[in-house]
Amino acid sequence: MIDDVDALTVTDLKQYVFCPRVVFYEHCLPHVRPRTYKMDAGKARHEDEADRASRRVITRYDIVEGERRFNVRLFSERLGLWGLLDEVVLTSNGIAIPVDYKLATNISPNHRVQLTAYAMMLEECEKRRVDQGFVYLIGSRKLVCVPITTKLRETTLAVLDEIKVMISAERMPPPVTRKGQCTACEFRRFCNDV
Repeated sequence: MIDDVDALTVTDLKQYVFCPRVVFYEHCLPHVRPRTYKMDAGKARHEDEADRASRRVITRYDIVEGERRFNVRLFSERLGLWGLLDEVVLTSNGIAIPVDYKLATNISPNHRVQLTAYAMMLEECEKRRVDQGFVYLIGSRKLVCVPITTKLRETTLAVLDEIKVMISAERMPPPVTRKGQCTACEFRRFCNDV
């Protein structure tokens, strides 16, 4: 039986889709991650948003009634994955809806994979169906529905497998092709080829 200390995080999946090297540095060169202003600012905004979210009406999720939980810790032994979900809505008809808060201005593929991982973990932990989730964009206060499709589930599982292989082999992935995303990366000084 694995525990959440040995498991990957849902954030690892999100980071890997954005840049696989971040996950490589985190797991193959632990204890070297520098803190950045952007990381600290994001954490503070996340905490402020959790407080405001509790006051929002549940009808924004296209449901009439349900139970809302905040900062829900999830663990999947089957996936070898754990994470802390910002919000989950549990409906009376057996459906769970994951809600992830983002400081981003739009939803990227890495956000979709992260939300799908939360959905799959909710299905396992809560024994409820998950057909959709929401990403709440903090800056614009926009709530975006993300259907949890079969394709997204397959992509999420494939990413999880790729991460496990990369860590096991301790093989650094190639650099990303979108060099613009490297400018604010805390690991930029480790990558001599970008």
